[in-house]
Amino acid sequence: MTALIEPFRAISISRLAHAMKARGEKVIHMEFGQPSTGAPTKAIAAAHQVLDTDGMGYWESSPLKEALAGRYQDLYGVSVDPERIVLTCGASPALVMALSSAFGPGDQIAFASPGYVAYRNTVKALHLEPLEIVCGEATRFQISAAQIEALERAPKGLILASPANPTGTIIPAEELKAIADVCARRNIRIISDEIYHGLSYVGRTHSMLEFSSNALVVNSFSKYFSMSGWRLGWLVASDDLIDAARARMGNLFLTAPSLAQHAGLAAMDCIDELEANVATYRTNREIVLRALPAMGVTRIAPPDGAFYIYANVSHLTQDSMAFAHQMLTDTGVAIAPGVDFDPVAGHTHLRFSFAVSTPQIEDAMSRLTPWFNNRSVLR
Repeated sequence: MTALIEPFRAISISRLAHAMKARGEKVIHMEFGQPSTGAPTKAIAAAHQVLDTDGMGYWESSPLKEALAGRYQDLYGVSVDPERIVLTCGASPALVMALSSAFGPGDQIAFASPGYVAYRNTVKALHLEPLEIVCGEATRFQISAAQIEALERAPKGLILASPANPTGTIIPAEELKAIADVCARRNIRIISDEIYHGLSYVGRTHSMLEFSSNALVVNSFSKYFSMSGWRLGWLVASDDLIDAARARMGNLFLTAPSLAQHAGLAAMDCIDELEANVATYRTNREIVLRALPAMGVTRIAPPDGAFYIYANVSHLTQDSMAFAHQMLTDTGVAIAPGVDFDPVAGHTHLRFSFAVSTPQIEDAMSRLTPWFNNRSVLR
């Protein structure tokens, strides 16, 4: 039987936003988690040069894999054989490869709710069984080691994200270690989605590879490196699954885009430019955090990292999709409905992305503040 896959509802919000923009209306896109800054300068220059000199073709860049391995050593103190790194067409194929390499139909895969919409739907599409663990304020919207320990039946796999989407919360190092220990004891394979690494406002992030030697790590150039449209990511596979991952990559996706690989390697030499982007996100975060209370929105997940704020608006709506649609129509500000990330409690939540420019953030808050203040509180 074909798996029933729910739509990514923020896409319909974005479609409406683009239609409004085409009519000449001024729209601010805060519905997707994509940087508005574009690829780093050296990455674009490298791409231009390659376009003029290289016919390109199916290819996996050894220099890029070696540079990524060096990044794991420099940032986390972890030695990664470059041959364990599989370059992919973004993080989404890396997730497909990780899940299909490590698990089989019917295997149960746990992940946090709220969580990235594609976890649930990719698990279902691969005929795996999703186990959504409700994570609220008590655990800072993240799965805890205690929750995993308390599960009567151990799942086959666990997807973690730190920083997380949609909340931006980060799991501290000691809790990551505790999770790794529980999973090792209960024979649970970890997939760690580290796509938002580098985007932290509370200190450095930790890779699961620091605590688990057989974890599968998903990452991408889309967020920190500001290259979402280039479709370049990677999977760090464990020794026992690297052959399976490579077989899937070759058959399902062939190779990552050659042009993106050249540009990605150049982007890794643009840290000053990339850190300036992070500084902009930090400023934007502070603007939104100051503005939300003036709108009557005070219950939010701790935005430790990424570029999201996940807000509880249950005093205003029980239908986050309709609320987001009306907000866009009235104000021109597009945001993501919480129901994408939590099919139960998400009806009363919204996700704001602050990955746009600071002037756009200031404009958005000036539009939203009176609009929120004119909404009637639910009785």
